[in-house]
Amino acid sequence: MSSQIESSAGHRAGFVALIGEPNAGKSTLLNRMVGAKVSIVTHKVQTTRTRIRGVAMEGNTQLVFVDTPGLFRPRRRLDRAMVAAAWGGAADADVIVLLIEAHRGLTEGVAAIIDGMKDRIPQGQKVALAINKIDRVKAEVLLALARDMNAAFPFAETFMISAERGHGVDKLRQWLAREMPAGEWFYPEDQLADLPMRMIAAEMTREKLTLRLHEELPYQLTVETEGWEDRPDGTTRIDQVVYVARDGHKGIVLGNGGETIKAIGTAARAEISEFLGRRVHLFLTVKVRPNWLEEPERYAEMGLEFKDGNPQA
Repeated sequence: MSSQIESSAGHRAGFVALIGEPNAGKSTLLNRMVGAKVSIVTHKVQTTRTRIRGVAMEGNTQLVFVDTPGLFRPRRRLDRAMVAAAWGGAADADVIVLLIEAHRGLTEGVAAIIDGMKDRIPQGQKVALAINKIDRVKAEVLLALARDMNAAFPFAETFMISAERGHGVDKLRQWLAREMPAGEWFYPEDQLADLPMRMIAAEMTREKLTLRLHEELPYQLTVETEGWEDRPDGTTRIDQVVYVARDGHKGIVLGNGGETIKAIGTAARAEISEFLGRRVHLFLTVKVRPNWLEEPERYAEMGLEFKDGNPQA
């Protein structure tokens, strides 16, 4: 945002970029920090596509968390846009948190991210290491992993956490608050995220699609909110379009007699209603757009940059 919220002296505010491999737990950590679900969480990799900003308060400090797409080796245009968004979010942040999984350790992917940090982030920028899912390994394994990671990169601090259960998250948030620069808050104190509600609602529906469907199909679809009407009776009508790449994909999304899309709509409507605190009427339409992965408009809707050619990540 271009201007900051007026507030009293003594306040701090800054941006924290969460980076890591796909499925490392970044979205779960963001939701835990914010205290509400602002980023979708599934067991499938490459779920987060946009740079989602969640806002958390720690004393007189406002922490703006940027939940970036997972860093991986890109193959398609969408992959490249996601990876570019992740590195862009990291370079712009006041502090970076590299999240890794305790049971997977120093993987080839993590090593590649460390090499990338050496080349792509400003010199002197603080990077903290957060070893996630600590309940999956023994203490001696954790200590050895921490030693190996700090030998590979000069992390400012190392934290042992469980984003899902909340262990160690308070300690990480308190340290981050101390590291933020003095300044006025960027957002109102009660604001949880800076994504438009239309996009958050679309992401919630996409999560239900991702959880319900299998294999490659979730990566071949996207959801856009086309209509939003807050009605006088206190309810909201939301019209969304699910774009798929092939006719066969449309049949899978619809399911036998429309059973699949109906179940997805029911689950998404319940979650959107809970988030908004009001009754929602959700209408889903499935459309085939063979080249949506090559359309600049779809990337703009996801908050990603559309680039021609085949740039390397």
